[in-house]
Amino acid sequence: MSIQEHIRAILVELGEDPDRHGLERTPHRVEESLKFLTQGYQQSASRVIGDALFHETHHNMVLVRDIEFYSLCEHHMLPFYGKAHVAYIPNGRIVGLSKMARIVDVFARRLQVQERMTDQIVDALEAELHPRGVGVVLDAAHLCMMMRGVEKQHSSTITSAMRGSFLDDPRTREEFLRLVHGGR
Repeated sequence: MSIQEHIRAILVELGEDPDRHGLERTPHRVEESLKFLTQGYQQSASRVIGDALFHETHHNMVLVRDIEFYSLCEHHMLPFYGKAHVAYIPNGRIVGLSKMARIVDVFARRLQVQERMTDQIVDALEAELHPRGVGVVLDAAHLCMMMRGVEKQHSSTITSAMRGSFLDDPRTREEFLRLVHGGR
């Protein structure tokens, strides 16, 4: 059975008429939407980075803050969305800044849990860059908590993962967290 046939069957089970005017093309639109929202399964961090690694002697923190992301909770298939803050300390190589945002999207565009996504971003940067350290903080709102269940509209979930000097050196960790949350 195709995705469209499944969506059509779901509409019937919900008590809807999938042939009524407003729903005629809904199975097609839902299929296209799901394919777009889960395109991360066809991507990898190494392919996204490609040849955007550059030899550079810079050895201080590089941080891209407030990277917007959108994902789907694997438990309810409802959206969660927020901002990612991604930093690393180079070890002879840097990556194009836009690639850091693209790596976030590789993992956000999957059925996901925020905790795993945080670790996947850190692990990918560590594997691709071999930095002295890497840190990621995700701050997200989950519609599965806002629209159903506990219905808490103003809650947010923050997860972090750190490796190398971000984990081992309290000063590096403090600088990263201060830069991420500074002025807020």
